[in-house]
Amino acid sequence: MDGSISVLCADDHPLVRKGIAWILAKEPDMRLVAEASTGREALELFRTHRPDVTLIDLRMPEMDGVETTEAILQEVPEARIIALTSYAGDQEIFRALKAGVRGYILKEMVHTEVVRAIRMVHLGRRLVPAEVSERLSGYFPHAALSPREAEVLSFVAKGLANKEIADRLGTSEGTVRIHVQHILSKLEAADRTHAVTIALRRGILRLSS
Repeated sequence: MDGSISVLCADDHPLVRKGIAWILAKEPDMRLVAEASTGREALELFRTHRPDVTLIDLRMPEMDGVETTEAILQEVPEARIIALTSYAGDQEIFRALKAGVRGYILKEMVHTEVVRAIRMVHLGRRLVPAEVSERLSGYFPHAALSPREAEVLSFVAKGLANKEIADRLGTSEGTVRIHVQHILSKLEAADRTHAVTIALRRGILRLSS
């Protein structure tokens, strides 16, 4: 209404939200209209405020950042969303960009990049910092794991054998063995442990999995 850029910040860490609020408070052409601590809350607040730019942490409870982005863009395709995260696994970056975010900022870069990112995205531009682009460029030559392969790998990471994984998934041990072979091939991994290490580095698996 007043010509300023309205911003919604969604992050489950209060300190991050306070830091961003402090930064934006110093910008005369920006105003923080709402803060959310979960993905579901972010979606509801977006519907209420219709901000010009939305900052979304990729790892939040209830709905993660990618799911929230997809839900928002399904309702408002022109919504301008910037992904915010402390981790830059290439799989995570790829998922966020594929979901439709206009920009991607690492939390370590917030103090130097968030204002510029908001202005650029508000103008209709896209922003992927060089540090992120470098990690992303290494992703595309690799085939992505299917959802079932990622699920199998999560069980592998927990130390389960093929039979145990088969029992969990309600399938045969032979099917699980084939999934594992595909995982090793796609990740170019020497063995199961190596596959888990690669998946953690690329953001396919998380330490909490």
